[in-house]
Amino acid sequence: MDLYLIRHAAVESPRIGLADEARALTTDGRRKWKRAVRGLDAIGTKIDRVYHSPWRRAVQTAEALRPLVRKELVATETLCRSPTASWLASIEGKRVAIVGHHPWLLELVGLLVFGDAHRGARITLGKSSVVHLEGEPRVGGMTLEAVLPGAVLRAL
Repeated sequence: MDLYLIRHAAVESPRIGLADEARALTTDGRRKWKRAVRGLDAIGTKIDRVYHSPWRRAVQTAEALRPLVRKELVATETLCRSPTASWLASIEGKRVAIVGHHPWLLELVGLLVFGDAHRGARITLGKSSVVHLEGEPRVGGMTLEAVLPGAVLRAL
């Protein structure tokens, strides 16, 4: 499996009266992410399925991937907390994207690559960044292929 772990794009600042899960992407964040998606397309990225957090910023980030997606976008509450080994077994597809949040995506990298969720913290994952993994979606079953910062994707 090719697995693309994607941190959502830049989001509006927290403010009183706005729940964290309701915060949207900024105009600049949406613009930059669309350019990053074109960069993913330029390097031949195709995606069968996208799993994403139901939080607004992750939904907006996932929806912008539609030009690369062959099947469906699947919202899952599982991506709103630390990852579990049992959830990994439910991931379906040959080329899959997961759109989520810091620090849980880094915990997912640690779990999949190193077999330890805490080891993912060694990787820097800015907004609109993509981590490409390859292998089996199980604890310690994947290899880190690339970390692609948003700025690099936009330059492609």
